[in-house]
Amino acid sequence: MTFNPTQNNQQNRQIRLASRPHGKPTDSNFEWTSTDIPQPNQEQMLLRTVYLSLDPYMRGRMNDGKSYAPPLNIGDVMVGGTVSQVVRSNIEGFQAGDIVVAQSGWQDYSLSNGEGVYKLPKDMPNLSYALGVLGMPGFTAYMGLTDIGKPQAGETLVVASATGPVGATVGQIGKLKGLNVIGVAGGAEKCRFAVEELGFDQCLDHYADDFAQQLAKACPKGIDIYYENVGGKVFDAVMPLLNTHARIPVCGLASQYNRTELPDGKDRLSALMGLILVQQLTVKGFIIFEAYAQHFAMFFETMSNWLAEGKIKTKEHIINGLEHAPQGFVDMLYGQNFGKTVVKVADID
Repeated sequence: MTFNPTQNNQQNRQIRLASRPHGKPTDSNFEWTSTDIPQPNQEQMLLRTVYLSLDPYMRGRMNDGKSYAPPLNIGDVMVGGTVSQVVRSNIEGFQAGDIVVAQSGWQDYSLSNGEGVYKLPKDMPNLSYALGVLGMPGFTAYMGLTDIGKPQAGETLVVASATGPVGATVGQIGKLKGLNVIGVAGGAEKCRFAVEELGFDQCLDHYADDFAQQLAKACPKGIDIYYENVGGKVFDAVMPLLNTHARIPVCGLASQYNRTELPDGKDRLSALMGLILVQQLTVKGFIIFEAYAQHFAMFFETMSNWLAEGKIKTKEHIINGLEHAPQGFVDMLYGQNFGKTVVKVADID
């Protein structure tokens, strides 16, 4: 069905998984549909999407493989966190007009039984921040660094995707904890932003031919914490610089999500395992809400205060219109965004 980008209050526009990508997602992997607006039963509420979050994990859900969450089925609405407005509610504690964070996916309207949904403060100035620095990415950065990274003043932290929603927050928290923070980003503009706006000590362009040499020079005392969210050649350069008892929180491997086979070259798995043993490394993967859900309220209050005090800054990459979500998603996977990617779907009534 041809997708009509014009908002129609009588229809629910949806973007569904049409086929599984082989490598880079293309337009043919998405199906644009329009259905009647669903009606809530006595235990549900109707939500209207205001902002939609685009995140790298969505690429994994498009595959038919074992992971921490079940894959999407062909024909399913694409998954995604949203800031939504309650249109009608039959659930105690929610009423029409409330602004909430939900998992509504790539569509205008959705039904919810309230599970996993939480209300945002009515006076919150930037609602889209609930999908970034005050939401899953910020929470991932905070818990991964503080609980797994266990930062100690004077240590060296390296974080890739330094201007992305996770990396930018990791680096700034690192500075608040007294760390020497080295960012890695794609391009001179992003690197300047990381240093001049976010306060990183240095930021290196991973596109540079001598990137590994630059990283070694930037970390003369080695690396104590490497916050892993990209993988690939960045980790290759990090490996020989890891100090004894270094910590590696692993929240993502964005550079690997579109691979269809293992990269060419020597198998370094044995070398990595040997390094983990000899250097007594801590390498821990984590799924944020599965591991730390009970800490979210504390995080939200702490991060809100840091934002209000100007101690943490954030940058958003806003896309206007649900119809542009697929291209925005692909661009994000290839680093063509600058900041947290959010789709503005509608205005608040």
